[in-house]
Amino acid sequence: MAADPAPRSEALLKMIVATLTDDKAEDLVQIDLRGKSSIGDFMVICSGRSTRQVSAMAQKLVDKLKSEQGRLSRVEGKDTGDWVLIDTGDVIVHVFRPEVREFYQLEKMWQPIGEPTN
Repeated sequence: MAADPAPRSEALLKMIVATLTDDKAEDLVQIDLRGKSSIGDFMVICSGRSTRQVSAMAQKLVDKLKSEQGRLSRVEGKDTGDWVLIDTGDVIVHVFRPEVREFYQLEKMWQPIGEPTN
């Protein structure tokens, strides 16, 4: 019988959240995707104050994932710094500039029906 992947993805989520929090990510949201989507177990959405901060947070996270977890992540958008997508396989991370995040409103797509918005 295969081992339950949840503890591994939960540990990865914890490391990602801690890294982004240390880098002063703002409005960090964690979304549990288990049973809702096959794209991953969790999604993390956060904001940086500028394109420079968004790009730097994303690069630091990718480097840490590689050095500490041995994970090579797929990354999109790091060069522009408006919206960086980091796909670790188990956890999908979106790092936005606030204006871009407000425009796309990804949290609302994954929010249960009837749950109030912020």
